[in-house]
Amino acid sequence: QVQLVESGGGLVQAGGSLRLACAASGRSLSFNHMAWYRQAPGKQRELVAVMTSAGTTNYADSVKGRFTISRGNGMNTVHLQMNSLKPEDTAVYFCNAVTMSVPSTTYWGQGTRVTVSS
Repeated sequence: QVQLVESGGGLVQAGGSLRLACAASGRSLSFNHMAWYRQAPGKQRELVAVMTSAGTTNYADSVKGRFTISRGNGMNTVHLQMNSLKPEDTAVYFCNAVTMSVPSTTYWGQGTRVTVSS
């Protein structure tokens, strides 16, 4: 069984920074994509940032220039450095990982709450 465990959420003032971390535990797997999604109250879950095993990244327009996604050397951890946080960044942030196997398997973390006060 594979679990994605997130950490690093919390309460921060607007303009502040937080760093989220996600680590895969359980049996060893190779992940292709690892990503962060978020879901604000009353809204649909949306992609924040994604990074492939090749190092390609993609960001939501709303976070470009403020957030940075990175993966650990073992490629089974993913971080999200969030700078210049805004109240509209308030959401539950979810880690997501897609395996390299065919067919692939998608895993989700339990979510970590980020609250940005104005």
